Amino acid sequence: MKRKNIYKKGALDLLRSALLPILFTVAIMLIIVYGLQQTALSSKSEGLKILEDSVRRAVAKCYAVEGSYPESVAYLEEHYGIHIDKTKYVVHYDIFASNIMPDIMVIEL
Repeated sequence: MKRKNIYKKGALDLLRSALLPILFTVAIMLIIVYGLQQTALSSKSEGLKILEDSVRRAVAKCYAVEGSYPESVAYLEEHYGIHIDKTKYVVHYDIFASNIMPDIMVIEL
């Protein structure tokens, strides 16, 4: 009578037992990388929105205190504590008159 070796696995069994954990690990890593990319994109857009909101608030505060809108973004930086990271953002500030709200647009570089 021939005995069957229960410890001897075929090539397909070995491949299946090794491939499944590898595929699972790769899938988890891809999910993590995708999540990190989405977080970075969300962070960039939030930074843009926060800067634009702070510039608008400073412009409104200047108008309330001084009675006219500031002539430039540099004036806001100097007198109202606005800090703009010029390596990341450009602030388009177009003023028409001292009593009309200027056009403010923040652009990411």
